[in-house]
Amino acid sequence: MKQTNQTTPSIIFPLVISIIAISFAAIFVKWSSAPSTILSMYRMLMASALLVPIVWKKRAEFQKLSRKDWLLLVCSGLFLALHFALWFGSLKLTTVASSTIILALQPLVALIGGFLLYKERVAGSTILMMMIAFVGVVMVGWGDITVGKMALIGDVLSFLCVIAVVCYLLIGQNVVKKFSHWVYSFSVFLIAGLFLALYNVMAGIPLVDYPRKEWGIFFLLAIFPTLAHLIYNWLLNYVNSTTISMTILGEPVGATILAAILLKEQITEWQILGGLLVLLGVFFFLIKQRKRVKYKYEG
Repeated sequence: MKQTNQTTPSIIFPLVISIIAISFAAIFVKWSSAPSTILSMYRMLMASALLVPIVWKKRAEFQKLSRKDWLLLVCSGLFLALHFALWFGSLKLTTVASSTIILALQPLVALIGGFLLYKERVAGSTILMMMIAFVGVVMVGWGDITVGKMALIGDVLSFLCVIAVVCYLLIGQNVVKKFSHWVYSFSVFLIAGLFLALYNVMAGIPLVDYPRKEWGIFFLLAIFPTLAHLIYNWLLNYVNSTTISMTILGEPVGATILAAILLKEQITEWQILGGLLVLLGVFFFLIKQRKRVKYKYEG
């Protein structure tokens, strides 16, 4: 049965909001001196706590979850915890630019994962848009590439965090359709936070002895960048993980603009041109995906 235009989900506006929200993550990390796993832990635990009033109204959905569903939720939460820990950890060893370029491989990894798991195929024009955006990301970060053993380790951690977040999205692409995205988000956030808490305890990292400034940053991370993950989890009902990964390429552009405003960092003409290429590639990709979603829900 055909659905009306009113049921056609609009994906462009929420994705733009998510790009803006997630762009604040690097800024908040720059402001903080807390260990990466502490930042990640409190981000997840506070985010799950903020969702409690909404999830409480939907608590009956937990009774519908099978053992397989719970296993997938645990795996999804573990991969999300690994993503944050590895990425924040990489930022301690390499530059934001180097880490950003490696993170730009996420759409390609998601593309491969989607094909292997769900037999998803993409048109040549989609791959072209990915390449345009990737070239733009490289231009944004190329001038700040570092070399050396520690930087190499940081780059490896960045790539591993890409693998982790793609696994998280691929699992979510299947699981989130079985129940409310609110329940899914709350569950994976809480599980990720608990995994990170376990690691911090085992590693002997202090859990509470942090100044007010750090607690404020923990709270900001739980609100702004995590809003993007809420949007992503909702959109997984309508689009695949490749689409989500593609839009995340807008993060370095947004982070660069915010860094110029909030951290007074300089933006070069080369970075501006690269940023425009990223936005161009992402824009045409989203227009194509919007038409695909509209066809799916109206046709």
